[in-house]
Amino acid sequence: MNWDDYRYFLAVARSGRLSAAGQQLQVDHATVGRRVKALEESLDTKLFDRSPQGYALTDAGDRLVEVAQTMESGAISAQAQLGGQHKTISGTIRIGATEGIATLVLAKTAGELCRKHPELEIQIVTLPRTFSLSKREADIAIAVSPPTSGRLKFRKIADYKLHLYGTKKYLDSHPQIKNIDDLIKVRGIGYVSELIYDKELDYIPLVSPDLKPHLTSTSVHVQLEATLSDAGVCILHDFMAAPYNQLQKVLPDKISFTRTFWFIVHEDYAKLERVRVVSQAMIDDIRQKLASVGE
Repeated sequence: MNWDDYRYFLAVARSGRLSAAGQQLQVDHATVGRRVKALEESLDTKLFDRSPQGYALTDAGDRLVEVAQTMESGAISAQAQLGGQHKTISGTIRIGATEGIATLVLAKTAGELCRKHPELEIQIVTLPRTFSLSKREADIAIAVSPPTSGRLKFRKIADYKLHLYGTKKYLDSHPQIKNIDDLIKVRGIGYVSELIYDKELDYIPLVSPDLKPHLTSTSVHVQLEATLSDAGVCILHDFMAAPYNQLQKVLPDKISFTRTFWFIVHEDYAKLERVRVVSQAMIDDIRQKLASVGE
């Protein structure tokens, strides 16, 4: 039994495509295809139905996933128990995170960790969606909602606040905003509503169901830049707005949100030394950054 063949099988089962599996395993798609075919031949069983849309598990393949995941968990557990016998922190770790905290905190943290541990490779993924740790899309995730299922460990990192902001220039050149009804007189900036991937990010309906932003983006940094360019008012993280003196809070006593950053890791990876080191550094730096904003 060759564990590598099962590793390739799992990558295809999770991604549905040879190319995506190859990228994850850092090999070409032809290699992935050969290894999957070798496994099917050794088991004398068809594991995937091939089509232009990708690779779909057969009934036999679906049953094999649980077996392969058990093997994977055993391999990771062995690495966690035996890999700590030397002090070098090495290997690859992928972090799925929200864009704001990745830019303002994790990029710096990652740089410091890589300088301290030259054999460590860190990947930060900030796509506007949730990450499946069960499918190994990331090893660690920083999210705004805790998981509700799966073999995942999670803990609260810290709360953060958001308020409505506009530049002094924009606010001075538009009708004064004294209450929520006055917001209809100014341009709102926010997320593309149908592409909001977590309900915790859908702030505007909580302010008023009558409001609709007219300048939208899936990127919170695009929203920030639009606000700084005097294009309108936007609900922003306080930690993102803090460096810009030209930004002013609008109706802070009426429009204020508290959200939470959660640290999430698959239980198979929780004991890996590189995961422990990176995780603690991230958590410490995020807490420090948010605490400094609140001072």
